[in-house]
Amino acid sequence: MSYILYHVPDWGSSVIRLVLEEIGAPFTIAPLDWDAGDFDSPAFRAVNPLGLVPALQTPDGPVFETAAIILWLNARHGGLGPGPTDPERGAFRSWLMFTSNTLHQTVLTLIHPDRVAGEQVQDIVQARALEHLNEDVAQLEAMIAKKDPDWLSPRKPGALGYYLGILLRWAMYLPEDPGMRFSLRPYPALRAVLAAHERFPAALRTASSDGLGDTPFTAPDGALE
Repeated sequence: MSYILYHVPDWGSSVIRLVLEEIGAPFTIAPLDWDAGDFDSPAFRAVNPLGLVPALQTPDGPVFETAAIILWLNARHGGLGPGPTDPERGAFRSWLMFTSNTLHQTVLTLIHPDRVAGEQVQDIVQARALEHLNEDVAQLEAMIAKKDPDWLSPRKPGALGYYLGILLRWAMYLPEDPGMRFSLRPYPALRAVLAAHERFPAALRTASSDGLGDTPFTAPDGALE
């Protein structure tokens, strides 16, 4: 079983590259170029009608949206989170959906504040997004510190750790104003998870292939010291 990953390095498709590397599934890369119009091409729109990455071509047809792909791959291969009979499955899926539906959108607002209400109020929007992001991450920090779940742990790699690593990486270095950049400093439990995840073999391979640097999840280039 081989997959085709439609991919732009350091975009959302890097999350899926990480999990494919983690499970050891064979895949090929179909690179996309935004400036060349690849996202609007009929060929790509046939895979993802929304014209976004990640998108994964599977033997059963295309799958898109980050959380949907993670759940599909975990059902097929395992190794990315709790299985169907694991009592931790509900908690894992809940926090995965929180990351996809809430945290992901907050990070996008932080790094693209003009998309929400235009350039006139983007400073206000960005500042509020950073507040929301810290509130969201504080929820994750409290959960990790209390539960220490295997599915979001320094002890073993998991899809949610990789997903958070990419999202928070963007929040740490993409805002042009350094004062609007997210910091992991107040979140030691989460930082320990991400520090471990960036050293797992799948992350080292992806960081090399996608040009993410030596510490992609804890100190990307341009992040606050």
